[in-house]
Amino acid sequence: MNLSPLWLSFQTAALATVIVFIAGVFLARVITRNTFPGKSILEAIFLLPLVLPPTVVGFGLLFIFGKNGPLGILLSKWFEVQIVFTWYAVLIAAIVVAFPLMYQSASAAFQQYDANLEKAAYTMGASKWRVFWTISFPLAWPGLLGGLVLTFARALGEFGATLMLAGYIPGVTDTIPLAIYFAVESGNTEMATFWVIIIVALGFSAILWLNWWSKRNMMRYSQRPK
Repeated sequence: MNLSPLWLSFQTAALATVIVFIAGVFLARVITRNTFPGKSILEAIFLLPLVLPPTVVGFGLLFIFGKNGPLGILLSKWFEVQIVFTWYAVLIAAIVVAFPLMYQSASAAFQQYDANLEKAAYTMGASKWRVFWTISFPLAWPGLLGGLVLTFARALGEFGATLMLAGYIPGVTDTIPLAIYFAVESGNTEMATFWVIIIVALGFSAILWLNWWSKRNMMRYSQRPK
């Protein structure tokens, strides 16, 4: 049994989750605490991959990173790097489709507590960096963790954009969703069933753990003395 789709999917999802978490938390923190012209438009752009068909997202990425695309030309000319049909294409597709979930979760997390707590810390001379790590991040952590789990699950199950941008190259771009699709195409239902069971089990476990953790924390906070 070739398990390369499993390792490739985990590798891609893990790295994409780290990148998306850092970018999503940073952008959500900055945008939720500031008002500026075009804020709604910018947030709509961030969330657009959430509502677009994955193939449309993949087409857009192919247009950008293809050999005739703006970034594709720059990367090829300056660094002699090709994105399309490589593992980097798999990673980029996972990042783009998973980012809206993390950004949305982080935005909600930073809006759920009283911002006056941060302002009070600023008046006492605390730096923005210290306020973030000692007040903002701990208070927002439950929501951030939920976004983190959903981001990983979404990156693990990405299919449409990956197929458009990375194609199917065994050992290079064959993630679990792609392995399922091409196993069905070739009539290998046994292989397709195996990978379906694996990815369903992973997704179910992630959601089950998140629900358990959320209920556990709700009970802990409700029992805390007032």
